[in-house]
Amino acid sequence: MLALQLSALLLVLPACLQAARILAIFPFPGPSQYINVVPYLKKLASRGHQMTSINAFPQKKPVNNFRDIPIPEVFENYNDLINELNDPMNLWEENNFVNKFFVDITRLVLTNKEVTETLLPPGKDHYDLIIVEAIRSDAYYGFASHFNAPIIGISTFGTDWNIDELVGNVSPLSYTPLVTAGLTDRMTFGERVTNFVETTIAWLNYRWKWMPEQEKLYAKYFPVASKRVPLTDLNRNFSLVLLNQHFSLSFPRPYVPNMIQVGGLHISHKPAPLPKDLDEFIQGSGEQGVIYFSLGSNVKSKDLPAERRELILKTFASLPQRVLWKFENDQLPGKPSNVFISKWFPQPDILAHPKVKLFITHGGLLSTIESIHHGKPVLGLPFFYDQFLNVKRATQAGFGLGLDHKTMTQQEFKTTIERLIKEPQFAETARKMSDRYRDQPMTPLDTAIWWTEYVLRHKGAYHMRVAGQDLGFFAYHSLDVIGTLLGGALLVLSIILYVLWKIAKLAGFANSKKKQKTH
Repeated sequence: MLALQLSALLLVLPACLQAARILAIFPFPGPSQYINVVPYLKKLASRGHQMTSINAFPQKKPVNNFRDIPIPEVFENYNDLINELNDPMNLWEENNFVNKFFVDITRLVLTNKEVTETLLPPGKDHYDLIIVEAIRSDAYYGFASHFNAPIIGISTFGTDWNIDELVGNVSPLSYTPLVTAGLTDRMTFGERVTNFVETTIAWLNYRWKWMPEQEKLYAKYFPVASKRVPLTDLNRNFSLVLLNQHFSLSFPRPYVPNMIQVGGLHISHKPAPLPKDLDEFIQGSGEQGVIYFSLGSNVKSKDLPAERRELILKTFASLPQRVLWKFENDQLPGKPSNVFISKWFPQPDILAHPKVKLFITHGGLLSTIESIHHGKPVLGLPFFYDQFLNVKRATQAGFGLGLDHKTMTQQEFKTTIERLIKEPQFAETARKMSDRYRDQPMTPLDTAIWWTEYVLRHKGAYHMRVAGQDLGFFAYHSLDVIGTLLGGALLVLSIILYVLWKIAKLAGFANSKKKQKTH
């Protein structure tokens, strides 16, 4: 009831707040990232704010108060890049690969024809607020300085050391794992060593090799703004960061006041009726129910090695359940009768169906959140980035299990599926987590809207900023203090040792004099 009342209050723009002009920048070619934020951007538009969105997925139908600036060039060679992620790389190479991708995307944004003609010329336009996907794309944070507007970041995967630096947040490495490390908050000593080393390598790689590239882009495309505000100051001047995370989805950890958890931002609708053929297939499953299998939008099932695909097909054929498989081709050779394929499924509506017993997923954060929201156990087959961490969390929490898709056997795959469906504790845990996640005073979307307009009402809400946002790395971690104290201690120790040496030398000299006299 409280959530409904609060939602009703948000339907009307507060009298104290005028409609704002907002520039949103979400150019990445992964559909899931834009799926996460587009309900939020549309909700802002529906409340009268004038939205301009730089993105790779423009609206198919016009939306009131919503202008798209499409960046279709980001799709060039994107599939090849995704496939390269499966190639063996060491940690330094992995970070080079990811950070080069971010630099290339940033450059594509700043060289886009509509951006260069309508947004970059000084005095051409104005905006009251900048909203960006905050993920190592520092150069286009320059729009905040360019328009002299506050900036809000959205992180679709939660936080890491890079997101933390935007608002001076603290993430103790002893229990906050690097997103890509595949660890949980309960780490052994060896895992803490791994977490420390991998985080350090990630930090050094970006700071030493790729941050200079972002600074060059910032100076080139924002020459006036870059002279006024250095990028190292700008990327520590965020008014707010919205995190696609929540303690009920992972684990509790510290956040500064201007870091707000809005995990499940995109889950904003009631389940819709399923298409007739899909509904009939699910209803015909009887008591055995249905398994839903999707590897998300970046990994394509059709591109799986033939041997892996055959293993999955044989496993599904041996199950009593029916299977919905997101498969990107029209035909799947050898498809058994209990498998229904489609290039696209209404995933949230499917997961809401009571006959769906299990979600086999790549472990993307949006899919993981949707499975928790609808109380479904998961079998994770992670491929890259935060997917390993999400599957590890599901295993630790007890609502899922994980397998290595490259090495699993048909027997392991089938046995794990049977465990997740037959052993009741997995479904029970998933339902409990769903209850915890849903027990919030406001929906994630309404929370995001309220805090966004809070920033607008209070002209950037700079009173929420912690002092850590203004400190450099050495001062923030007190390394300068520790260095000074250690240096002072070494100096005092050196003086003491020197004095003792002089005393010993003088004493030795005096003793030798006495010996000479006695002789």
